[in-house]
Amino acid sequence: MTTLSETSPAPGTTDVVLEAEDLTKHFPVRRQLRALFSGDRLAVHAVDDVNLLLRRGRVTALVGESGSGKSTVARLLAQLYPRTGGAIRLHGEATTVRGGRRFRAYSGRVQMIFQDPFASLNPVHTVRYHLTRALRVHGRVGRGKLATEEALADLLRKVQLTPPERYIDKFPHELSGGQRQRVAIARALAAGPEALLADEPVSMLDVSIRLGVLNLLAGLREREGLAILYVTHDIASARYLADVIAVMYAGQIIESGPAAQVTDAPAHPYTQLLLSAAPDPDRAEPPSLRGRGAPPNLIRPPSGCRFHPRCPFAMAVCAEERPAAIEIAPGHTSACWLHAKGLSADQSRPLAEPPPQQTHGSGGPGEEK
Repeated sequence: MTTLSETSPAPGTTDVVLEAEDLTKHFPVRRQLRALFSGDRLAVHAVDDVNLLLRRGRVTALVGESGSGKSTVARLLAQLYPRTGGAIRLHGEATTVRGGRRFRAYSGRVQMIFQDPFASLNPVHTVRYHLTRALRVHGRVGRGKLATEEALADLLRKVQLTPPERYIDKFPHELSGGQRQRVAIARALAAGPEALLADEPVSMLDVSIRLGVLNLLAGLREREGLAILYVTHDIASARYLADVIAVMYAGQIIESGPAAQVTDAPAHPYTQLLLSAAPDPDRAEPPSLRGRGAPPNLIRPPSGCRFHPRCPFAMAVCAEERPAAIEIAPGHTSACWLHAKGLSADQSRPLAEPPPQQTHGSGGPGEEK
């Protein structure tokens, strides 16, 4: 099956729009919980030293288990959370906003699409109100009623809600989940953004309509030249939609590269296990991450490679020092000691089978993925 990620981007569509450099977010532990860990000034290490590029006309997928920090990265890029460290650059210019006009200007260029279409729209207002308000907030309302009506109709056509007059005066409860998500996308487009941050945009939709929303995002990438971050736990949909896949584990990106390479020739053991856990009718007994423990406690994350307590190929060095990202193919990197030492998984001497672990709040506030 030909996937969307296999189509070549048009010339001139690889400009970097949004960049994260060493992006870090630590959530302080509440005073009531400190006694459980016998320490002060503890924090959940939700995101640590994440580097990410969003390019014009490209889709970058951020993939990982629940609690890996994916949603936190998206909210940091949207500047909904203050970052603990690192930098966010918009067209190469470092940006920090704290509300007010600067935040409005930034959000006009970087828009967020949230997971739940049933919660993202105020149920007491119509589609017309939601879209008109977005146009007004970002100064994109045309002069005169006719110009505004044309702008509203154009937004609905962009998200394939046609004819526009059928949907413009409906309330959210009169729409299906897929239609609500399309309205939420139209509201984001009303700002005239350069980047879209889509946080699990299809996970709450029926399977039968997910593909339509993914194709809509792909069309927006091509027609509008948008830089899109697609946050998901579903690596199969990431393979279908994305040009680049970044795999995230315990707050860190452990593998990144072209979507086809990451999914067809996964380098990091975690990516391999993540893919092996995906449903496959041709595989009799698929291995999975079950039985290899749980994601680590990010209040006190493991030393060295954070995946080593669950890794079937872990070596002594894995518990001692964090591996650097090694380029194993053009544009394809993996942060694993197997590659740093020039070994393959078959050549490594694995440690004993790790016991199951218990987690203690691996995600930060608002982290749902």
